[in-house]
Amino acid sequence: MHARTTSGGSTRISGHGRRPESPRDDGSSEGPSILQASDIGRKGLHGEIQGGFSDKGRVHHMGILQLLKLYPGKVPDLELMFECGDRPRIKASEHGGRKGKKKVPPLFHYCASDDTLDIVFPDWSFWGWPEINIKPWNSLRKELEEGNNRTKWMDREPYAYWKGNIRTSGNRQALFKCRPSNNHDWNARVYDMDWGRESHEGFKDSNLASQCTHKYKIYMEGIAWSVSEKYILACDSMSLVPRSRYYDFFTRSLQPTIHYWPIQQNDICRSVKYAVDWATSIHKSMMALLIQIANSLFSDHILIILQAQKIGKAASNFVLEELKMNYVYDYMFHLLSEYAKLFKYKPTVPPGAIEIVPETMANTGGDLEKIYKNESSVKGPATTSPCTMPPPYDPKALKAFLKRKDKVTRKVEKLEASGNLNKDISP
Repeated sequence: MHARTTSGGSTRISGHGRRPESPRDDGSSEGPSILQASDIGRKGLHGEIQGGFSDKGRVHHMGILQLLKLYPGKVPDLELMFECGDRPRIKASEHGGRKGKKKVPPLFHYCASDDTLDIVFPDWSFWGWPEINIKPWNSLRKELEEGNNRTKWMDREPYAYWKGNIRTSGNRQALFKCRPSNNHDWNARVYDMDWGRESHEGFKDSNLASQCTHKYKIYMEGIAWSVSEKYILACDSMSLVPRSRYYDFFTRSLQPTIHYWPIQQNDICRSVKYAVDWATSIHKSMMALLIQIANSLFSDHILIILQAQKIGKAASNFVLEELKMNYVYDYMFHLLSEYAKLFKYKPTVPPGAIEIVPETMANTGGDLEKIYKNESSVKGPATTSPCTMPPPYDPKALKAFLKRKDKVTRKVEKLEASGNLNKDISP
């Protein structure tokens, strides 16, 4: 990890200051990929990228540069190292556990888990993912809203939809078996995504804004956490989400039966089928009539119909409103500011370091990457200060919050085991 210990005993991670290598175009993903950034803050950004996934590293450099441009002179001087691979790397078991007293090397990453200690940071796709034609979040979130308005929830296909690369995990391969056959229809419409073919055909079948056409969507982890999560949650569809090992910087705030419906990984096809059956237990021909008279007729059946739609809407409202780019930048600002307070030495620019500036970054990569960088570029300094962060959970409140999430999830699992399709499950 290129970490060294200072005389004060703290772990120091810094870049070597060499000029970044040319972007790799062989698609290699073997071995760790490290983004090293030295002296982010008042002196600008100096850093390099090592290993595969260099496109992610470049995009993250661009994201940090936009933060410095948005809040000039306000981001403190610091050094950091960023893991650009899929899995978190700092295992809690190797450092005495989460409450251990061993010093933990601070490594930033897109995701973490209960058994890792990586520092979670917004992922690269907020500034676009040109490799697979995903636009910057500012542009895409508007298209997702338009897509939601084009196809209203009541007019959507009454199935659970998932499309992705099934070769990244056994869980996805198990989900792929839920496709309809002559013997079973699990209420799932599952499709394999061949990104090589998609690239060759111009990504004509992978437009995310055109995939909000089903009442239910499934989220499934891949190698680790999947960048698809925010796009799935943003569709107004009721998201079906298994207990996930990994989390990103915002998903721990999501609550079962409020923002998503929990499903069981160990019997995924039956669990998906039950979730859809539960939400659509009233015959199609009755739905429109029941919704029309919902103000005068109150029944569990109506509550169930409304609740499925309500869950989908709550998730999309959370993602589309709480993840606006100004809030993402404010999260980055506060996270880096708190991280900088832990330094026991004064960060300095290493000898021979190469400064990375927006003008240089804007001219790297292919044509689409340059377009996305221009789209995601902030126009200038913010006219207001960063938002005020609420205080962190105290241990008791956090424990109660997590316990409540687990209790609701178990309640759904118990309901599923009973086979009852006519019971309201309001939290």
